[in-house]
Amino acid sequence: MTPNGTSAVTDFSTLPEQSATARVAWVDYAKGICIVMVVMMHSVLGVEAATGEPGFMHLVVAFAKPFRMPDFFLISGLFLSVVIDRDWRTYLDRKVVHFAYFYVLWVTIQFGFKAPYFAGQAGWGHAGYLYLESFIEPFGTLWFIYLLPIFFALTKSTRKIPPELIWVVAALLESAHVATGWTVIDEFCARFVYFYSGFLFANPVFALSDRATARPVLALAALALWAIINGSLVAFGYSEWPMISLMLGLSGACAIITIATLLARAGWLGFLRFCGEHSIVIYLAFFLPMATTRTLLLRTGLVHDVGTLGLIVTIAGVLGALALWRIALIIGANFLFDRPAAFWIGSKKPSAAIQAAE
Repeated sequence: MTPNGTSAVTDFSTLPEQSATARVAWVDYAKGICIVMVVMMHSVLGVEAATGEPGFMHLVVAFAKPFRMPDFFLISGLFLSVVIDRDWRTYLDRKVVHFAYFYVLWVTIQFGFKAPYFAGQAGWGHAGYLYLESFIEPFGTLWFIYLLPIFFALTKSTRKIPPELIWVVAALLESAHVATGWTVIDEFCARFVYFYSGFLFANPVFALSDRATARPVLALAALALWAIINGSLVAFGYSEWPMISLMLGLSGACAIITIATLLARAGWLGFLRFCGEHSIVIYLAFFLPMATTRTLLLRTGLVHDVGTLGLIVTIAGVLGALALWRIALIIGANFLFDRPAAFWIGSKKPSAAIQAAE
């Protein structure tokens, strides 16, 4: 604890020797891997639900399930120490209003595409009810950005509580596998420990990245062992057991960080880094090209293999989202992916460099 009673967490001045550029590189690679896995999960499961049969991509989705979202949340909390001591107004602007803006905008856009279907099932009154409900029960794929502001606000609000206690409680909540049927409650219990781990253990995370950079052969051997253990536990149905799910979530996040570090070190698969740099763009917009491509392929029957369908829809979801972003920039619809100044409550918009660090 610090003299003023607040918890002593990551001091970025003491992080292992590593250039800011390298840090951003592997972090973006990690985010890129995660966002592609998220799109893959929705694409593959959507195709399988529509066809009624699994494909070879199901194995990839199942393998990634224990760590796909844990790593995303851990990375989201990684740089929180840089901004958590800012005044509440600035902090809320960067960490709450920012995500609230995109949630309200994109839940409206997504709902606009699905409203006719809902109205056809039970009338426009019911469709309106479902839209209003989306502000307490996150809609579709948007639950991640609904939950992040809650995590950011809670972490700052609990600065005077011993972080070890918060982590233990969060770990117990994850292991309890809470299932109330309410997305916010269930996902909060399942994910907060990973977000808080990113905040609390940033120094060890960067140290892990440094070790992977210094000893790539050892890192590859550790990854091979992890893959065998993770795959085996998934295959035998043990991956969602209490405590094992937590272990696999944390170890999987470490594995993705190691993979990202090795890719950044080698300069390979730069597209993944680009996806990581624009992960919010992909997350917000992939639903439209994903759903359109899936519907088109299923109706035309151009591809018959379910696994290949899932792979094509995944690629279309990622590339389509990036294409929509570029089109938005060309036609001046920047507000779709860049919060306008009118919706800032802070003193000023941070520079691009600060935004990247945050």
